[in-house]
Amino acid sequence: MSLLLVASLPVMVIATVRYGTKLLGFCRNLLTQAMNLTRVAVSVNKTHAFVFSNCTHGQAYSVLETFHLYNNTYSSLCIGQVKGDFLDEVVSRVAPRVVLELGMHCGYSSVRILRLLGPAGRLLTVEKDPETADKGEEIILVAGFKHPQFQVLACASAEAIAGLRTHLSDGQGLDLVLMDHSAEQYLPDLLALERSGALSPGCVLLVNHILGPEGRPFLEHVQARPQRYTQRRQLEGMMELTWNGPSELH
Repeated sequence: MSLLLVASLPVMVIATVRYGTKLLGFCRNLLTQAMNLTRVAVSVNKTHAFVFSNCTHGQAYSVLETFHLYNNTYSSLCIGQVKGDFLDEVVSRVAPRVVLELGMHCGYSSVRILRLLGPAGRLLTVEKDPETADKGEEIILVAGFKHPQFQVLACASAEAIAGLRTHLSDGQGLDLVLMDHSAEQYLPDLLALERSGALSPGCVLLVNHILGPEGRPFLEHVQARPQRYTQRRQLEGMMELTWNGPSELH
């Protein structure tokens, strides 16, 4: 897709001269999206290759340490050690039975979560890009976890949320939700989770990259509803909130 758009650049320039600044903005956004997709694909492939080749298979600790080693030199999509320790503390405190992760990327956060879940704990992790989902799943398996402990949903977050009930037992809800996908999708996905009834009372939400402009609608929504949401703390743009229940839910 990105190669096609780059190849079409001369056509975009000619069309822009003819049709003006509105088309220029559209073309710029299109090209930016293509470049972002290319960067993400390269980052995922390089991270996966490094971790897969250098970690000790079957050892979650080694997998995480290899991610950290990679991050010392290169950028990647994983949340990193500082936010990872924050995630560890929340998982250990909440002791969730069911976790929903939106944005699996290379599987770093998935491994951190899985190694702290109890015997009955289960992770549902969502990644919209099928190739990235395959690579993330391979890293989870390399870390020593088995499919009964987790399930990868290779689809858009909205589709995954719409089908959540098929992955939950009767009366079962989500105890922890990690949002680390597209910040502009945070509020629509939160509204869908509210409507689904899948959030258990007291469910903890960890939301990454919340302080940028894309996260502002999400923040405004939760801050306007203190009966529903309690803001706990924030670390380097990752915020912890608690879902108190559907009081005055419209």
